[in-house]
Amino acid sequence: MSGHLRWWAASAGALSAIAGVLAGELLAGLASPSLSPVSAVGGAVVDLAPPPAKEWAIQTFGTNDKTFLIVVISIVLLGLGAVAGLLELRRAGAGAAVAVLIGVVGIAAIATRSLSNTLAIVCAVIAAAVSVALIRWLVRLIRDEERPDERAMSRRRFLRAMAGSAAVVALGAAVTAVVRGTSLAVSAAREALRLPAPSSAATPIPASATLNTPGVTSLITPNTDFYRIDTALVVPSVDPTSWKLEVTGMVEQPVTLTWQELLAKPLIERYVTIACVSNQVGGNLIGNARWLGWPLRELIEQAKPKAGADMVLSRSVDGFTASTPLEVLSDPGTDAILAIGMNGEPLPPEHGFPVRMIVPGLYGFVSATKWVTELKVTTFAADSAYWSTRGWSQRGPIKTASRIDAPRDGAKVAAGDVMVGGVAWAQHRGVSRVEVMVDNGSWLPATLGTGISRDTWYQWSAKVQLAPGHHQISVRATDGTGAVQTSEVAPPAPDGATGYHSIRVDAA
Repeated sequence: MSGHLRWWAASAGALSAIAGVLAGELLAGLASPSLSPVSAVGGAVVDLAPPPAKEWAIQTFGTNDKTFLIVVISIVLLGLGAVAGLLELRRAGAGAAVAVLIGVVGIAAIATRSLSNTLAIVCAVIAAAVSVALIRWLVRLIRDEERPDERAMSRRRFLRAMAGSAAVVALGAAVTAVVRGTSLAVSAAREALRLPAPSSAATPIPASATLNTPGVTSLITPNTDFYRIDTALVVPSVDPTSWKLEVTGMVEQPVTLTWQELLAKPLIERYVTIACVSNQVGGNLIGNARWLGWPLRELIEQAKPKAGADMVLSRSVDGFTASTPLEVLSDPGTDAILAIGMNGEPLPPEHGFPVRMIVPGLYGFVSATKWVTELKVTTFAADSAYWSTRGWSQRGPIKTASRIDAPRDGAKVAAGDVMVGGVAWAQHRGVSRVEVMVDNGSWLPATLGTGISRDTWYQWSAKVQLAPGHHQISVRATDGTGAVQTSEVAPPAPDGATGYHSIRVDAA
């Protein structure tokens, strides 16, 4: 068997695999927007991956971790498709069997997801059928190449078939990209939404909160720049008109809240800085926004939790769960909300549209459930959340931290007076002091901007003297209770990274 025939067979197999995937994604975009073969397989990989692997992906790729996973899945799929093509060339039906096996994996993955439904499974079955039919057809044309009397004609037929299939695949990819972005109905509903005016507006930002130090992160993080860390490979597409939230579990009065009922509630607007527990010291998995929503404590009060309950297990439409202390959600001094707005606009789809939770003072893995659909009042002893079953803590209070934004690590600066600046946070406790240290010298007080509230980060700046040479600059913060940020170095797992953020600069 000639080398060029094997090359054609491998190419035909890879193209068949791509065609099958795109068929599944396109159909799912129309019939099952929140669950497709690729998102199901990706979700299964995320669930089964050991915590160190997930942490590595987040630290290495940040908010592009999902893109990385999709690329890996695509490479594996192309490889399997190429192998299937070669097997089909060697023996009719062998490659098709591999395509069927790939389809079974997709179907099984869909069946294990919380969003599983008949339409999603049908989409996966059709995707497998497309892949099987295409690989059998294309490889059959290649086999005709081995017959001298058919060689010229079969080669032309095969090349035309490959070109035509590739064109259809390219067109399908373009259509799929549009359809899979966000379902048209949900996108239209979001665009048409006009947020209600808050009954309690956010505190105006004091002029002294902004220090205008070049290079320092802005107080408000634009929606387009806000970090995104969640377990959803494909952003769930939730129609607000059919959305509802159920309060269940250890309650005297189960509650079901609809979208229209939520819009009619007296909403409050608050600036809150949220952070991911995977944020490294000095990392950027943190952001501050103006959130609009209804206080969760009012909803909890309606349900009347029973004695002994100490946790609320929130559930996302995609099955993700988070464990939040009941006392935090019930605390009148904590503005935990069911958020529908972010920086003056409806929540972006990737940040939880139509409804998500925002809880000041807790890392997102135990509080900031996106696309939330259920609140189960329960106990820490009886239930565990998604990350708690994977070795992370059940409770996640945000630790006092600070970061140097300017100058950047490794920067070259002019010797003499150098402006250093950044942000510090200790959500729900506030920041009372920030200090910087050059090399192993004394801690020097920094200028601290006025806080928007104790639930947001603060800007800080300091002028330091640097002689020519290499220097290390470190920062630490003190929270509103007087507790100083710890110098003990700890990784993000299981409950948040600690240690001082330090940078190195060259002064000349």
